[in-house]
Amino acid sequence: MKFTRIIPLAAGLAVVSIGLAGCTSTDSLGATGSSSSETIVVGSQDYYSSEIIAEIYSQALESAGYTVERDFLIGQREVYVSEIESGAVDLFPEYTGPLLTYWEPGTSARLADEVYDALVAAAPDGLHVLDESSATDQNSFVVTREFAEKYGVTTIADLAAVPVPITLGGNSEGENRPDGPKGLESEYGVTVGFTPIEDGGGPLTLKALRDDAIQLAVIYTADPAIGSNDLVALEDPKGLFLPSHVVPIASDKLDAEAQGIINEISAALTPEGLIALNAESIDKQAPASTIAGTWLTEHL
Repeated sequence: MKFTRIIPLAAGLAVVSIGLAGCTSTDSLGATGSSSSETIVVGSQDYYSSEIIAEIYSQALESAGYTVERDFLIGQREVYVSEIESGAVDLFPEYTGPLLTYWEPGTSARLADEVYDALVAAAPDGLHVLDESSATDQNSFVVTREFAEKYGVTTIADLAAVPVPITLGGNSEGENRPDGPKGLESEYGVTVGFTPIEDGGGPLTLKALRDDAIQLAVIYTADPAIGSNDLVALEDPKGLFLPSHVVPIASDKLDAEAQGIINEISAALTPEGLIALNAESIDKQAPASTIAGTWLTEHL
């Protein structure tokens, strides 16, 4: 059950460099002509940021001569993990803490390095945890600025003193996750109702917050909507949400060269860069393929 990283970053870069040395393509990664003939299926969550990263993976592999099939916007973790575990999907951009919590609900890991190491150990046979990125898309509980100022709320713990009922809005599976209503009550003594809103913190969730139909929502910290809607992300002093670094999960179909390419992407992706990618999608409505192509041109 325990896996170490199949290829460290430095070795991955060396493999890519070797491939580039014999390449006549003008692409930054270049086609080596020595890639596996097997099709690599790249998947993504039903979330625009995940789709962008998956498209970056796909275009980079295609530039290196790999055949790629896209299976994007599959759904939430409860749906797509079985696809990864069964081998139907070969490469997926995941997030360290949430995936660890899925595979090991009782984990005691809290620091980023601990979470990564525990995730490597928890990966099922046939799956490899590649290099994590510094880029994070951390789950966070958010409230409106008006709510925060009215009730003096800056941390999750402060919600316990709010004198009005609080309803949490989010995807339906969030109601039973460890960091949902049960986690709020067990870790912080905060009791909330729950309203399912199936858009992953998107426009429907934002509207429900503004209309006071819900008072609390889970929105990723790399979502530009937090700033543009003047929302307040509450501090989480007890670490209900684990560190959430972007991390590729790969099957055995990815050979050493392919793994090196993906590790190079992880090394180049930064927290600020991820927010900028997300803003291209949210603010400019650019398609994932265009966003990914521009990023690869600028960074690799």
